Amino acid sequence: MKKKEYEDGFKKPPIPKKDEKPIHGLVSDKNFIVANAVENILAAPKLPASKEKDYLKKKNFGKTPKYLEKIKNEITDEYNLVREMQIEEQNEIDRQKFLMPESERQELIAALKKKWEVVHIEFQKETHVRKLDTVGKVNRKETLIT
Repeated sequence: MKKKEYEDGFKKPPIPKKDEKPIHGLVSDKNFIVANAVENILAAPKLPASKEKDYLKKKNFGKTPKYLEKIKNEITDEYNLVREMQIEEQNEIDRQKFLMPESERQELIAALKKKWEVVHIEFQKETHVRKLDTVGKVNRKETLIT
């Protein structure tokens, strides 16, 4: 171990032995107040230490933090999952679409024509002949129109 040295080059005084007696009643004519004042007046002023950190010199400057990369990856994973679900849903809708056989198509057209004839006849009876003075008549006409 090295002995610690003060800035002015002197070594720290050793610890007194247990059999050495302290010196009592030592009197000095030194005026410590004046001596400290003179020492401080003659001392060079201390330069202020720069407390501002230079963030440009940090090792992580300009790099994306790990937690943000983790969150970004989670968002992209979730986006991909939603996109896959939409593709599956669209595929399911496409599977449900099919061409109707020609015989079933002709039956459906015939049934719709019969229904249209019945509604058209009733509509022709209701139009311009009667006044629409009651709520029931108005509702009946609206059901025939739609």
